[in-house]
Amino acid sequence: MLTTLTIQEQLIPLRNPVQAEKMEKYMRNHFSFLGIKTPERRNATKQVIKTNGIPDNDNVKTLLYNLWYMDEREYQYVALDLLDRVKELPVEYIELIEDLITTKSWWDTVDGLAVHSAGNYFKQYPHKIESITEQWITSSNLWLNRSALLFQLSYKTKTDFELLKWYIRHHSHSKEFFHQKAIGWALREYSKTDPAAVQMFIDQEELAPLSKREGLKVIYKH
Repeated sequence: MLTTLTIQEQLIPLRNPVQAEKMEKYMRNHFSFLGIKTPERRNATKQVIKTNGIPDNDNVKTLLYNLWYMDEREYQYVALDLLDRVKELPVEYIELIEDLITTKSWWDTVDGLAVHSAGNYFKQYPHKIESITEQWITSSNLWLNRSALLFQLSYKTKTDFELLKWYIRHHSHSKEFFHQKAIGWALREYSKTDPAAVQMFIDQEELAPLSKREGLKVIYKH
């Protein structure tokens, strides 16, 4: 059975203190690390899943929470890898996704949760989008705001651009880097689908210089 112990047994032998110090510095010392690079970690995760399988939805949910509260950051990354393997997300999993977004929060976990976990969830349950993401965009929690801005990043032609514009306007005057960057990222990605609409929106809105630069990167390449 896949447990935190079986995952630890796979990861701990790969510990690299020199690499861990570099990773911790890169993450501004917000988290401690084992020092395992992404390809090694994913290979180890693949092997332990191959040996032990993935638990059912109730047990995998418990496992995800347990991994999230472990000290080293790699365990949160393993939790994200596992969550990505749950293709049919139960409707109640939005509570789990929100808990993970708002716990041990930093861009390295939040962006994956927003784009992959929340993004996939809302593709399954589109009727949940407005009620939940409206709470996120108006929340006092920066990371929920960022997730509301980014969850449609892979939607392409299915992007609700009116909703995205509305959410951008909520934080268009924010001085917060993670707001400004998310706004630019969302606009840049949608510009691959409808560059004219993005150009028009940027021209008409008062956006932070960072958001404008990011939003126009793809357009200016053409």
